Amino acid sequence: MTPRADAHWIVTEYGAVDLYGKSLQERAKLLITIAHPDDRAMLDEAAFNRFGPHYRGFKLYLP
Repeated sequence: MTPRADAHWIVTEYGAVDLYGKSLQERAKLLITIAHPDDRAMLDEAAFNRFGPHYRGFKLYLP
């Protein structure tokens, strides 16, 4: 098992994200962007349940 602080790049068939230095909410949003499209709504709902109402207003600024 790899501690979350050691995971920098995560790659799936739907993309790649750099998690280095990101908050837990940023990590959740980024991981959802590279998840299977059928699972993204369920994952977003789970993140909302985990982080609370301010999660929906949290924005990612991607280049």
